[in-house]
Amino acid sequence: MEITWSIVLAAGSGSRFGGDKQNVMLGHQRVVDWSVSIARASCDGVVLVVNPDAVNDVASSNAEIVVAGGHSRSQSVRNGLKALPSDATIVVVQDAARPGASSDLYRTVIGAVQAGADAAIPALPVVDTLKRVVDTPNGLEVKATVDRADLMAIQTPQAFKRQILEAAHESGDEATDDSGLVEAIGGTVNIVPGEVAAIKITTPKDLHIAAELMGLNS
Repeated sequence: MEITWSIVLAAGSGSRFGGDKQNVMLGHQRVVDWSVSIARASCDGVVLVVNPDAVNDVASSNAEIVVAGGHSRSQSVRNGLKALPSDATIVVVQDAARPGASSDLYRTVIGAVQAGADAAIPALPVVDTLKRVVDTPNGLEVKATVDRADLMAIQTPQAFKRQILEAAHESGDEATDDSGLVEAIGGTVNIVPGEVAAIKITTPKDLHIAAELMGLNS
């Protein structure tokens, strides 16, 4: 039987947000509380990775396990992996800053891994025109227009076979998401349809957008 645990990442500095976005209120609870509650409803257990100075914060202990994050996102994931129980076979990595991700999205990525994929990640089509630019003495200059036909915007939660994810992190390399490390070792990464509501909160404006998408402004 597959045992699924989630690693919820809430150790970021929130520099672009201007503060600790994980602990900002969103509706009746904090951003991190939304993310942990969905993870707990969708998985057998949750490891919450927080800033080192918040490990002993009782308000953050609503996950089964709370550990300190590292100097980077990838290191925080590795700290979470070390804390997993030995019987966990599928690992779902979720950014706490995506509180609108639904239990359906969890089920979809987990189901794809159960069906045989090494990893499954949600994605949305890129709708904006993309330009490749370079910095010049006169400012940014367009070098090329990028064909967006085969490009997608990637979200979390991302699900993995535990052994594959651990093998991907053995290199100690850094990546903006874990599926990139799995790709680097030749693992199969399947795409599933993402969700608009799973927006990542990066700026204060995103907080209001997330609230609207989650139906919290009604």
